[in-house]
Amino acid sequence: MDRKKKRTVWVFAIASFLNDFGAYMIFPIWPLFLTSVLGANMAILGLVDGLGDALVSLSQAGSGYLSDRLKKRKVFIWAGYFCGALSRVGYAFSTSWPMIIPFRVLDRAGKMRDAPRNAIVADASDHKNRGKNFGFLKGMDKFGAVVGIIACIIFFQFVGYHALFLFAAPASLIAGILVIVAIKERKQLKVKLHKGLAFSNLTKEFRLFLILSSIFALGSFSYSFLIIGANKAGFQPLFIPVLFLIFTIFAAAFAIPFGKLADKIGRKNVIFLAFTFWILTCLIFIFTQDLAWLVVAFVLYGLHLAALDPVQTTFVSELAPKKFRASAIGGFEMAIGLCALPASLGAGLLWDAFGVGVPFALSLGLTVIAMIMLLFVKEKDSDKK
Repeated sequence: MDRKKKRTVWVFAIASFLNDFGAYMIFPIWPLFLTSVLGANMAILGLVDGLGDALVSLSQAGSGYLSDRLKKRKVFIWAGYFCGALSRVGYAFSTSWPMIIPFRVLDRAGKMRDAPRNAIVADASDHKNRGKNFGFLKGMDKFGAVVGIIACIIFFQFVGYHALFLFAAPASLIAGILVIVAIKERKQLKVKLHKGLAFSNLTKEFRLFLILSSIFALGSFSYSFLIIGANKAGFQPLFIPVLFLIFTIFAAAFAIPFGKLADKIGRKNVIFLAFTFWILTCLIFIFTQDLAWLVVAFVLYGLHLAALDPVQTTFVSELAPKKFRASAIGGFEMAIGLCALPASLGAGLLWDAFGVGVPFALSLGLTVIAMIMLLFVKEKDSDKK
């Protein structure tokens, strides 16, 4: 890996650290803010979180398509960071849950940065180090999150919800400026527009992985449900950020090792492991309210994220046609994100009607189906043609 490509990965890693530092200052207290301060029930919480995740998918698909079509990536990345910064200012001045929605839209639209950024990182990598590079990127994401959560724990008890949102805004603004200054995009003298990615351009392996990942996503509801479940089981609000910190530390610490492991033993094997961690998490929430076991569940959830996030992105980037890589990554994220709305809304409705165990049981069943389907996906690398 030459120096220029390595520098590119490092710049994005630092920007991701900064953005997640700001984002994770508010993530631990977000479900409590929405339910306890703004008066939302579990169905509304599921609706807001699911709507946000669905908008993530649309923004990623749109930016991925336009990025490939216009041969421009950088503008979508820094603009995404700016959206995140502005949304937190909006949260700070919200006094009811309906006021949150437009700023939630802006916040989630900021994820337009991911598909173009991931395409740049994939292009700057090869099959031997792509898992490692995405693991490094996700690891820096999570280490920024760890620092942000620690800041939340320290300052939340003194400043409260609204001021904390304001404190969280500048980090993403700085991340956007860093991308503008430090990433040099090659100028295109003649921009050749292409028709974009069609479903027929995708391989059978990509389509099968897309379907099974969508099935899993239908049961992979927002982390907010784990937070509220822990709160209902007896964890006090001031301890909730600590639980968030626990799973984020494990997600940060193991993202790079799981990325390296995927380079050695294959992408599928690590994704199987990620699904297994999630199944164990569900089983704990279904069968016990013991506080010690719930701490274990948050550890397993962190391991699940560490194994799934970087390796799934790596796998998708390799199954995708190279010249449509950003479009394919964005399209994949769109499909997954569109499943988030029925996943979180459905989980909220089931929770309100039947209690905590039912949404976790449904998720467990969908995960098993996804694991069986994964057996039939063959690994490949789109660079080898």
